[in-house]
Amino acid sequence: MTEDHGHRHTDVDLDAALEVANDVAEWATKRIRRPRRPDEAREVREKAGPADIVTRTDEEIESYVREALHRAFPAHGIQGEEYGTERGTAPDAPFWVVDPLDGTTNYAHGIGWCSFSLGLVAPDGTPLLGLVADPWRGETFTALRGRGARLNGTPTHAADHTTLTGHLFLTEWAAHAHWPGLDHLLAALSSRHCTTRVMGSTALSLTQVAAGRATAAAVGEFHAVDALPAYLIATEAGAVAIPPTPVYDGPLVLVAPGVEGEMRGVWEGVAPPPGGSVGD
Repeated sequence: MTEDHGHRHTDVDLDAALEVANDVAEWATKRIRRPRRPDEAREVREKAGPADIVTRTDEEIESYVREALHRAFPAHGIQGEEYGTERGTAPDAPFWVVDPLDGTTNYAHGIGWCSFSLGLVAPDGTPLLGLVADPWRGETFTALRGRGARLNGTPTHAADHTTLTGHLFLTEWAAHAHWPGLDHLLAALSSRHCTTRVMGSTALSLTQVAAGRATAAAVGEFHAVDALPAYLIATEAGAVAIPPTPVYDGPLVLVAPGVEGEMRGVWEGVAPPPGGSVGD
């Protein structure tokens, strides 16, 4: 992705925004990693159903992040996983997207694969800043629009692979259910000797493409709070997005550039359109 100096969103001080984002990510990381009490299980509650849960940690982190962002950028809006959307003070105000604990089910069951995700978005939906922190491996992925992606401050790039064969594909289910077309996709990948993993955190899985660890990653339904920061990070690391601009509730794949043609051929045969189903 390249920086566009002709749009108003370039007036945002992205370096200042990134400094604040790193500060709140550090706090969130410590909160996620804190020793858990024996009664922690009682802090887990259902939202939409038994497979859609929230913990007190989710809520505490999002509350802290909202307060910090309000202090630093009082005009900005905020869209969060747990407390919904607050509009900015002006129609053209940028807004933040935050998922305080992406991978709550893993966290609640004591599995160390979850993340903190934060992004800054222009009023027209253009992602400006992305941050995904992995508390368990001490890794923080960041990206600023047009300025590349970094992992713990060091530039990171998508893999130089030229085939899916022998490499990793990451995806996520929608809580307890797979998405339309996934069975056919996994079969096509298996026939190419590409290994699939379902790890349990959309943000963290998508950023593995930016790190060059996974050759491709996909979700059946794109949601900004947990996928937009990772989308920016991966594309700034050189990954190709299909489609180039994500559609809410639509499927998204991120792939190493040398494998785009092969992945596109597989993907377009099985991916569900927004709100529809293909292959099931």
